[in-house]
Amino acid sequence: MARSVARNEAPLKAQTRDDGLVNQLDHQLVYHIEYGERKEMKRITLALGVAATAALLPSVALADETVSAGTFVANNVWMMVCTGLVFIMHLGFAMLETGLARAKNTTNILFKNVFIVCAGLITYYIMGFNLMYPGEFNGFLGFAGFGLGAGFDAGSQTAGYADGGYTYWTDFIFQAMFAATAATIVSGAVAERIKLPSFMVFSVFFVGLVYTIAGSWKWGGGFLDSLGFYDFAGSTLVHSVGGWAALVGAIILGPRLGKYGKDDRINPLPGSSLPSATMGAFLLWLGWFGFNGGSVLSANPELTSLVLVTTCLAAAAGGLGAMLAYAFVSSKPDLSMALNGILAGLVGITAGADVMTPNTAVLIGLVAGGIVVFSVMAFDKIKIDDPVGAISVHLVCGIWGTLAVGLFSTNPEHVFLTQLAGVACYGIFTVICATGLFMAIKATMGLRVSEEEEIEGLDLGEHGMHAWDVHVGGNQFDAPSYGTSAKEHVSAGTLATES
Repeated sequence: MARSVARNEAPLKAQTRDDGLVNQLDHQLVYHIEYGERKEMKRITLALGVAATAALLPSVALADETVSAGTFVANNVWMMVCTGLVFIMHLGFAMLETGLARAKNTTNILFKNVFIVCAGLITYYIMGFNLMYPGEFNGFLGFAGFGLGAGFDAGSQTAGYADGGYTYWTDFIFQAMFAATAATIVSGAVAERIKLPSFMVFSVFFVGLVYTIAGSWKWGGGFLDSLGFYDFAGSTLVHSVGGWAALVGAIILGPRLGKYGKDDRINPLPGSSLPSATMGAFLLWLGWFGFNGGSVLSANPELTSLVLVTTCLAAAAGGLGAMLAYAFVSSKPDLSMALNGILAGLVGITAGADVMTPNTAVLIGLVAGGIVVFSVMAFDKIKIDDPVGAISVHLVCGIWGTLAVGLFSTNPEHVFLTQLAGVACYGIFTVICATGLFMAIKATMGLRVSEEEEIEGLDLGEHGMHAWDVHVGGNQFDAPSYGTSAKEHVSAGTLATES
């Protein structure tokens, strides 16, 4: 209100000789005063509301006198908002994957993404959360029991649970959103040729056991945490773990029909919708504000704002890095590469978003953007078929981001060799587990759809339906089967991510 008055006092005094203008300015002054008062009242009402909410929380018996009830409420609200942002990432993954895959497999991909979220949450509820955070354990494997019974223990919903950061329930739901992400990464790399039931079984065991045990080694206070390994929000724990499994799955499944020809020829299999892929990438960027911002585990203004800045800068630099790198490959810019560059920058910064300066965040993003371009092309050269570039984005750039902590962290305790050791431990463990799961499923259920089903499309073969039902000139138009349409053409630029 005071600023509104001050802005209008000078012109009012300068024009006192003109009574009409004085009257006009008087009216303006009154308006601005009243408007300012209304704004001030809104601010006061909001402040009183927050204070009243805090005052109405009798269960907040603060163990730490330095954490007020209001701060405890703010921390919980921020964590829950971030939980919602991470949930949005699943929509982003679904749109990105369907956009970079062929139309005849859209329903199948969407179904897998829906299943991952639903099954991942239930699996994490039953056992995953207590495997990942077992309390006191030997550093390698621990289990605190089934379900969420600890949420009803005394103190679990108070500031004493996590130093005033959040309640037990907030802790669970935020971490549960992370868990399903690892299996979503695998989905993209094995798209368009894996049996649906086989993938569903793999996802349940991978989220419920592999990801959670691996996560306990660092975030659960396990042996890697004791060694000083650092991964702020999951460049390795989430993205590389998912990426290693994606690599194993892609190798065991083999490439899609027609992807690689004779004489090492690479045949592009274009995606169905770059607009969908673009919206998916931007939704993932948005969700990453919760992915990294929520990993602060409080609403600490200084640290949260730094994390959001480094995250955003790395994403932007990743996009530019991919554009620049691809300019050495083709004179025609590739949208799918730019999108994967953004994601590469986000994955790269995730391990150290809280210990990087803005300058190093830009550097990490630029390098990640360049890495993803040449990584995608390298995997194609050795005939590892990844329809959406998930292995390059999540595995390769996840490793880069984790090692970058040892190179650029503002914390001198973060050592490159320790980071390298952590990457190696997670790689060996995940490759062994993923190989065992995929081979066991292959031996018992079968892993890959038939050649006829792959040609026809998994939408019809696995679901008996199409995602699109378009009528052109009175005739129904369905998604083209493999090799039947001239639309199976794409510029050299898109061979990298099959879009």
